Amino acid sequence: MENTISAIATAAGAAGVGIIRLSGADSIKIAEKIFDKPLTEDRKIIFGHVKNFSGEIVDEAIVLVMRAPKSYTKENVVEFQCHGGSVVLREVLKLTYLAGAQPAQRGEFTKRAFLNGRIDLTQAQAVLDVIQAKTSAALTVAQNQLAGKTSKTIREIRQAILNSAAHIEATIDFPEDDLDDVTLNEVDKNISVQIFKLNELLKNQTAGKILREGLETAIIGKPNVGKSSLLNFFAKTERAIVTDIPGTTRDQIEEFVNVGGIPLKIIDTAGIRNSGDAVEKIGIERAKDCARRAELILALFDGSRPLDNEDEEIFKLLHDRDALILLTKNDLPQITSAAQISKKIPAQVIEISLKSGFGTENLLSAIKKRVGTIDFEMSFVRDEREADLLRRAVKHLHEAQETIRLNVGIDFVSIDLRAALECLSDLTGENVSEDVINEIFSKFCIGK
Repeated sequence: MENTISAIATAAGAAGVGIIRLSGADSIKIAEKIFDKPLTEDRKIIFGHVKNFSGEIVDEAIVLVMRAPKSYTKENVVEFQCHGGSVVLREVLKLTYLAGAQPAQRGEFTKRAFLNGRIDLTQAQAVLDVIQAKTSAALTVAQNQLAGKTSKTIREIRQAILNSAAHIEATIDFPEDDLDDVTLNEVDKNISVQIFKLNELLKNQTAGKILREGLETAIIGKPNVGKSSLLNFFAKTERAIVTDIPGTTRDQIEEFVNVGGIPLKIIDTAGIRNSGDAVEKIGIERAKDCARRAELILALFDGSRPLDNEDEEIFKLLHDRDALILLTKNDLPQITSAAQISKKIPAQVIEISLKSGFGTENLLSAIKKRVGTIDFEMSFVRDEREADLLRRAVKHLHEAQETIRLNVGIDFVSIDLRAALECLSDLTGENVSEDVINEIFSKFCIGK
């Protein structure tokens, strides 16, 4: 990596402070071309002025110099802390380009930290999770991953498999008939232990996805059953308009909410009914699509009104779906009972009043129970790519055990173990293609 890169490292919009970050061999040299103070000392805050090439002051700033390898990227890094206006930041950024820096690509600073060996691939992806964490629990998990919790688990499993592979290969190199059976017995036991550990990691795949992306939760029901009121209850603000006029919500409204540390991606949908309004029809179709793909459905039925054909349409959408049934408006005289609902669909029914707050604690408890207990200190599988690599590693380990049982040759066991090791190396990034690396870091923001 010969070139030096530069980017704005803080979020867009006006702020008190904005940061321009440079990384690369020429970072200090480039910074000195546009700063009126020498940058001879590293890890010292230096106050001065950014000037253009005509000598005019563009902004006052403090500059922090971090020399390789003691920096985020293990390269020379310089940070300009300027005023946080978008215009001034763009002007300073432009000056870094004119002085010789190249525009940074998405995630390129973290990519360089990975390629230079400061962090592995699981830690690099955790950087993005820290930035995007939606609850304090999700942040705790991301920070643990960034600190290397999953990396440590994978390295320990990988080392244990590597020890077995080395043991086998030593036996092949120094053959003694009485050693083969002893070696294979020890290897078989070790493989079983590592398969168990990998499967424990895979058990956390769903929890990891929920913490990172939120549990997609659809609120459905016919008009005026309390869907928007429920969204506002979760959001703790007037996020959606609530009126007595049917069809107020015509499109999906999304909100991330925190339920016991679990982020829920709550989607309030249009009321499902027969409508002649073209716009409302589109909203209703989107509501049905949302109900089909959601991981959890909160289906609302008005307890103060009798069930009708529109309710029957909603029951059809709930067939074979994970749903909680909310019987709303418990503060009004009840016409429809929980027993009537239970006859229609075998799902948990919770009586609730969003006006008085009755039943809301039962609702929150039911959601937590559906998600299950999550140990936030565990190692987590981040995404499907990681899960696939773990599953493939488990498959190769099972094949190694099958090879042992078939007694077809100790050297064939080594081949299966090496295949499992390759999967784990792909996971941590020790043996991963450039295309995969580029795809991962393309999801980052520029400047990180």
